Formats: sequence, structure tokens, C-alpha cells
Amino acid sequence: MTEVEAKKPQESLQDRLNQVVDLLHKHKLVEDLTHRQEGQHQDLVENLVHRQNLAELQRKMDELHPADIAHILESLPLDDRLTVWQLVKAERDGDILLEVSDSVRETLIADMDDHEILAAARDMDADELADLAPELPRDVVHELMETLDQQQRERVRSALSYEEDQVGALMDFEMVTIRDDVSLEVVLRYLRRLKELPGHTDKLFVVDYDGVLMGVLPIKRLLVNDPDKDVAEVMATDPVTFSPDEDGYDAAQAFERYDLISAPVVDKNGKLIGRLTIDEMVDLIREESESEVLNMAGLREEEDIFASVWKSVGNRWAWLATNLVTAFIASRVIGLFEGSIEKLVALAALMPIVAGIGGNSGNQTITMIVRAMALDQIQTSSANRLLRKELGVALVNGLVWGGVIGLVAFYLYGNWELGAVMTGAMTLNLLLAALMGVLIPMTLLRLGRDPAMGSSVMITAMTDSGGFFIFLGLATLFLM
Repeated sequence: MTEVEAKKPQESLQDRLNQVVDLLHKHKLVEDLTHRQEGQHQDLVENLVHRQNLAELQRKMDELHPADIAHILESLPLDDRLTVWQLVKAERDGDILLEVSDSVRETLIADMDDHEILAAARDMDADELADLAPELPRDVVHELMETLDQQQRERVRSALSYEEDQVGALMDFEMVTIRDDVSLEVVLRYLRRLKELPGHTDKLFVVDYDGVLMGVLPIKRLLVNDPDKDVAEVMATDPVTFSPDEDGYDAAQAFERYDLISAPVVDKNGKLIGRLTIDEMVDLIREESESEVLNMAGLREEEDIFASVWKSVGNRWAWLATNLVTAFIASRVIGLFEGSIEKLVALAALMPIVAGIGGNSGNQTITMIVRAMALDQIQTSSANRLLRKELGVALVNGLVWGGVIGLVAFYLYGNWELGAVMTGAMTLNLLLAALMGVLIPMTLLRLGRDPAMGSSVMITAMTDSGGFFIFLGLATLFLM
């Protein structure tokens, strides 16, 4: 399906999903009704109705872009998902498998026979096969590799030799190369002979006879310059290049910074081995963002929202257990001051405010720090300055909003000392939140861990326990 067809408009993705859900519901309803009927023609009627409903659903699938089908599959419970998957034409299986999330892809592949998997993967490019291969059965991968020619096989092995977040695993092998000693007219004639250009081709790669990159020829330069000029006269000799072992996220940032659509990947000898394209970079940024959100909540990996109970439990238990421990610690902190709470019941009503505001402030700080780390905006030399800045923000917010809540406490309970304690506790807890908001991701980074991993859980634990201790401790010192 072409890009123009994909835009077919007017209908939103949600509308298409609703239509599919309605068709599935209608199919189940009619099927249930025919099951309840008795008679000699029941099987015939049931079979006819079944085919009519499935045919209508299949026609709907045929009209949709693979990316839209992928979204629909991700939004359906497992039984409905597999029903729709069976109605997708076999020649579209490969495109859809590449679009769906890892967790959903696992359920689809589990429903496919080996020959169906082979048929779906047979027409894929080397980079696409490399993306899919780790999730396929080993014997299927071996059989698939045997069907490839020598060049394709080497490309797949090359892509698989890199980690999934490295440039080498993300690069595309489909590209157009030219020599620098030919005219633009020759290049144009060469392009006309091609059946089609690889997707996202905004430049041609100029190489010598050994395959070493000499420069790039942007398509716009090819079109606006005199056809009699040589490539060497108009090509760009200083393109942005990447090495295959570079971090993919760093490359994505470069794409955003320099407004790139494609870029060459070269080995240590300068030889052109592939290219990066904007679609891979967008996918990588999206996956990185999703991963960061999940990590901050203490989730280890992407989870299918319709996964089984036990699988979801396995994905979530670790940080819930950690949270339970921290909650118990917070409760023990409160237990240390049971006598103070019994004497002044207002403390029980006010202490959640201190902990809650501290937690929110800490999450703000930690979100800013993790984002800055992801964008490589934090250097070792600037860490102390950043810490002072965050402490300054916390001090101002603590005095202002602590003063406000102190006045509220004085108004409610008629005790100015309680209001002063409330202001002091709020200020100190916000300072603690700012300190931990900087130190937690910094420490995780130095330990070689993802700075976002469980950071939200940890900052909440610190501000809860710390907030209770500070507030009740100050109250015990000055009010008892």
C-alpha cells in the first residue's frame, strides 16, 4: 500500500479500530445465536453466516495500512487478536510483524507455523531480518539463512553482530552509490534505469573503486545543477557519518540536531557499509521514550496490556516488593513518634501534606535530570552547579509554599508554633527531594545502570520516610 493510500483520510485510527471491534462483536453475536438454533440446516446456516462476517472483516483488513493493522492488533485481547491475524493476507504478514510491539509480535509468531514464518520473512531486507531473527525459533532462522544469497547472509550476520541499540543493528543496506568522475547526466540516466529508489533517499553516496566514501550528492543538487557537471564538482565532501559501533541514541540526536533524513555508516577504514534513515531514528526515539517511562515506574520491559495475569505479575513484582519495603520503613518512622501523634492529633492530618509535596517536587527534579542526561546536557563539571541550582529552587519553593501551608495550619488549629514547624518541615523536605532528585540518577549512571530505572519509586520512598521523620521530629522537639 502506498503512502497516498495510507493517508486515506477522514477516518481516524480510532474509528478504524472501532469498526473492527464492531465487526468482531457482530460476528460473535450472530455465531452465538446460530448455535442456539436447532434444525437440520443449522450447520449450513452457521457456516454461511460465519463466512460472511469473516469476509467483511477481511475486506476491512485489506483496506488498511500495515501500521494501522499493527495498532489494531495491539489494541485487541488475545483471542480477538488472533482472529484478526488469521484474516490478514499472508504476503502482508512480514510488514505487520515489523510494525507491532515486541510483546505482541511474540503472540503472533507463536500462532504461526514454521512455513508461515518463512513465507513472511522471505521478502524482507537484511536489516529487517536482523530485527526479527532474535524472536524466531532457532531452526526457522537456520532454514531462513539457507534461503538467502551470500551477500544477504553476510549482511544479516553483520547486523546481528551488534547490540540492538548500536548503529550497526539499525543501519539499512539498501542505498544508491555512484562515482565522482561521472557527469550528473549519467547519474540521472542511471537512476531512471532503477525500478525504484530505496525509501528515504535524499542523497546518493559517492564512493571510489574500493567502496571508500568520498562524499554525498544531495538529490536537490543533482536536480538544480547543470547536467554536464561532474559529480565531484557539486557533491558535499564533509557529510555527517556514523560508525557501526556508535550508540544509536547518539545518532538519533545527531539526526535531530542536523535535520538529517539519511546518513552514511562507514567502518574504521572509511568504507561505506550501510546507511541510517530517519524512520529508524524516529522508531528508536519512540522506543527509548517508552522505555524511560516504564523504567521510572519500575517496569522492566514493554508489557502487552492484554498479557496473562502471571506474565504481568512477573513484570511488575520487583519494584512493588521494593516499594513495600520502603513503605514499611516509612511506617516504622511514624511508629517512632507515636507518643507525639497521640498528644497532638493534628500531626496525623498534616504529615501526608509534607510527604506528598516532597514527592512531587522530587519527581519534577528527577525528570529534568534524567531528560538532561538522555540529551547529554550534563557534564561532570556542571553537576555541582546543577545541584546548587536545584537546592536553590527547593529553598524558595519551601519557604513560599511552606509559609502558605503554615498559615493554613495556624488558621485551622490556632497554634503558631505548629505553623512554624509545618513551614520548616516543608522547606527541609523539599531540599531533601532536590538533593535526592540529583543524586539518584547520577549514582545510577555511575554504576552503569539506566538513570531512569525505578527513580520515581526511589524518590518517593526517600521523600516519604524523610518527610515523616523531619516533620514529626521537629514537632517532637518544639511542640512537646
